Amino acid sequence: MIKVAVPIANNALSMHFGHAEQFLVFDTENNQISGTKAHSPPPHEPGTYPRWLGSLGVTDIIAGGLGQRAIDIFLQNGINVYTGVNIATPEELVMQLLNGTLVAGVNLCDH
Repeated sequence: MIKVAVPIANNALSMHFGHAEQFLVFDTENNQISGTKAHSPPPHEPGTYPRWLGSLGVTDIIAGGLGQRAIDIFLQNGINVYTGVNIATPEELVMQLLNGTLVAGVNLCDH
């Protein structure tokens, strides 16, 4: 099962991962979304989010921008990272990932 986290700010994809007000975590089954739950993140400190999302069983992260250190920590923990994605609803982004059509682009975070 793939479990996807998407950072949210103002009810849309947060373009900077660390500024997310919430994370929507999508459970998937048979290439379909089977459930969604909103989670409030812990205080933002280096390394906190990768550990926290890992503890939720997240396997994939979709974000506009994410710092390289966080990307490295996620990858070291077996969590796939997709950054620089086009603006779409969180559900659309997850479906694009499941369908193999998600296009990752330039990481919108430069630190």
